[in-house]
Amino acid sequence: MLQLVNLSKDFAGRTLFSDLSWHLRKGERVALIGENGAGKSTLMKIIAGLEESSSGEIQLARGAKAAYLPQDGIVTSGRLLFHEARSALAELLAMEEELHRLGDALEQLPHNRAEHDSLLHRYGELQEQFRHRGGYTMEAEIGTVLKGLGFSQEDWHRDCGQFSGGWQMRIALARLLLQKPDVLLLDEPTNHLDIEARNWLEGYLCSYPGSVILVSHDRFFMDQVCSRIAEVWNHAITDYHCSYSSYLVQREERVAALREAKRLQDDEVQKTEDFIKRFRYQANKASLVQSRIKQLEKIERIALPPERKKIRFQFPQAPKSGRIVLELAGLTRAYGPKLVLDKVDLTVEKGERVALVGQNGAGKSTLMAVLAGGEYQGGGLNVGHNVVADYFAQDQANVLDADKSVYDELYRDCPYEMVPKLRDILGAFLFSGDDIHKKVGVLSGGERNRLALAKMLLRPSNLLLMDEPTNHLDLFSKEVLLDALKGFDGTVVFVSHDRHFVNGLATRIVEVGDGGLTNYYGDYEYYLEKKEGVAIQGQASGAKGQEKTATNLAPCPLPLAPQKEERLKDREEQKRIKREEQARGKQQQAIEQEIAAVERQIAALEAEMNGPGFFDDPERGLEAGEQHTALNERLETLYGAWEQVSA
Repeated sequence: MLQLVNLSKDFAGRTLFSDLSWHLRKGERVALIGENGAGKSTLMKIIAGLEESSSGEIQLARGAKAAYLPQDGIVTSGRLLFHEARSALAELLAMEEELHRLGDALEQLPHNRAEHDSLLHRYGELQEQFRHRGGYTMEAEIGTVLKGLGFSQEDWHRDCGQFSGGWQMRIALARLLLQKPDVLLLDEPTNHLDIEARNWLEGYLCSYPGSVILVSHDRFFMDQVCSRIAEVWNHAITDYHCSYSSYLVQREERVAALREAKRLQDDEVQKTEDFIKRFRYQANKASLVQSRIKQLEKIERIALPPERKKIRFQFPQAPKSGRIVLELAGLTRAYGPKLVLDKVDLTVEKGERVALVGQNGAGKSTLMAVLAGGEYQGGGLNVGHNVVADYFAQDQANVLDADKSVYDELYRDCPYEMVPKLRDILGAFLFSGDDIHKKVGVLSGGERNRLALAKMLLRPSNLLLMDEPTNHLDLFSKEVLLDALKGFDGTVVFVSHDRHFVNGLATRIVEVGDGGLTNYYGDYEYYLEKKEGVAIQGQASGAKGQEKTATNLAPCPLPLAPQKEERLKDREEQKRIKREEQARGKQQQAIEQEIAAVERQIAALEAEMNGPGFFDDPERGLEAGEQHTALNERLETLYGAWEQVSA
């Protein structure tokens, strides 16, 4: 599908990669991994034809196309969302227009004209191509993609210019998915997606008919989608045919083996150099010395990957708090006529790590702001005994003073006793040397987030409220933050769209949506299982927990074991879900049978229409044309129904 041959790229006097040779097979899904600045995005732009390489060539299969989605910067306006998405299917739309023209021409052209047969033949060929490429189901496909990416049906009729930056990138992603290029190049496609949209995109890419190359900082996403990891390092690419989790293990094993091989090689080189120095000026050893010199010249030196810099930190020891940390009772929060939280109840106990999940706009950040002391219209918020909270807002990195240096920004909020430790804290967050004198305004998104996190270490707290702390952090920084929060001895309430992070930290999931809250006492995997209606088996470490709807009910502490009534409700719920699944299966099967029947009717009618002398009778030809149109409309309706039932 794709072949890179001796590809090189120099950028601003620095070599990104040189003599790169690499291939991609049809249907493969590959994750590009590497340090920031290694050249991952540049390589994808070169493959897409958006940038020139310094040397080498790119070979695509005959007729194949590659298309690239950047991290950000795409803005669309002046067209309704549905029409913008539909414009991605330009080839199908052109075929549809030609079919209409041919149909009109056949209706007006006498059947005994010489060109009639050629027009009819072209119409039949084009119609088959149109059907085979999904022309009769393209509206259903557009709806599926837009819905999967989080757009409501009301959004379809909004001008694209009304959507914000994150939604603009979703529009661009929708267009790219609908185009279905042979090689799909995605640069951080999950950056602007909530968990539900990420789950949908995973399933879509897993069944994508072409090849996929992506860059992502979402470990869970890569594990689900990619079966091959390509590490861009030291101007070359190293392949690992495995998931990202397996890659981490294999890479460590490979680096350990490289270190040992380099140690042995260095020992051998040192011995050879010692021999040369010792006998260089002895005439009777001249031939041996020359032999050793030639050996040294032929040795291909082993290069080790540089040690990855990591954030290393831990939160200050948390002051002791009461058992109940936060309690909401019948709380209501609205923005004008829009009710976001409708008389919700929530209790957070000491030591819990609560993850708030839900679709974009469901109210997660609103709830987080209320917990941090924000406004609300009704009900009550009670803060527990001796609770000291620290709040990391979603835009926390943007409230930093852009005109101050990194050191001064940290210093301005620093207690007197912590001043001697400022440089140590900055060093732990990878700000060392002259970096501490950089202006905040020139920092990258990841650097700003790291600085905002560093400010949370200045004062001890026992309640951390964190809204998207993983934004702009790379994979390695996320892991270190996860480890630090696991070691925190206080209470954490957080929002994150990184499912690996949520699964690794949360002891309880609270789903926010439709004005209410639903509790799932367990990790993210447990939440998914309950959402999908899968029965949870007991584990050696004890049951993960039980679900309790929190709308209008005060949640109780985590029970030691599920109660009999709850188990009975679970069994009844599972039976109901099973009945619904069986009914959907039967409905889907019936639709598929009807689709097959209609397709047979169309095939038979087209064979009859292609027969000699069929259009000798104009009325018969007109009737057949109307029948053909009605059958195709019926087929399109059936495909739409099938898509809806399947979804």
